[in-house]
Amino acid sequence: MARYTGPIQKKLRSLGLDKYGVYGEKKKVNPVGGRRRRISGYGLQLKEKQKAKFLYGILEKQFSNYYKKASLIEGSTGDNLMVLLEKRLDNVLYRSGLFTTRNQSRQAVNHGHFTVNSKKVNIPSFQVSIGDEIAWTSKGLKTKLFESSVELSKEIAPPHWLQLDKNTSTTTVIKDPSPEDGEIVIDVRQIVEFYSR
Repeated sequence: MARYTGPIQKKLRSLGLDKYGVYGEKKKVNPVGGRRRRISGYGLQLKEKQKAKFLYGILEKQFSNYYKKASLIEGSTGDNLMVLLEKRLDNVLYRSGLFTTRNQSRQAVNHGHFTVNSKKVNIPSFQVSIGDEIAWTSKGLKTKLFESSVELSKEIAPPHWLQLDKNTSTTTVIKDPSPEDGEIVIDVRQIVEFYSR
């Protein structure tokens, strides 16, 4: 199954995210027919899973693999899942304040614009570790994308687990993210329930 490429607002409404982040809708959309249909327990679980997949830009099989990996790590499976998602390279670049969306950061990684510890990495799902330094490649430094990211980083502060050198636009992972650093609009308990059926 390919990533969603249709109308963003329609997808956000279906997931209850129409007022989320940069996609926030300016006008209220009234549902046709008045009453909304009540969602079943399974429907709620599925919706939260779809929400997480959409926000982090992950396909079904990959998301399932993340859950399996999270379940094998000591501690809460839900918490482990959020930490794994946050440690994706494309998410780290988004969180550092260099990009407005994960889709932008994912494309930049795909195009070979970044290195991790001086080695070029073009895999958005690459898992970062404490001490990793993420920098632009010489190719990336010549792009308009770099210029816009420099301006954007002046307005957005990175979270406590990341450090951004605004002179070089290099991001350093100084600690692991906590589960609370994940998207607060995701009810991870429902996702755990979905996979526990």
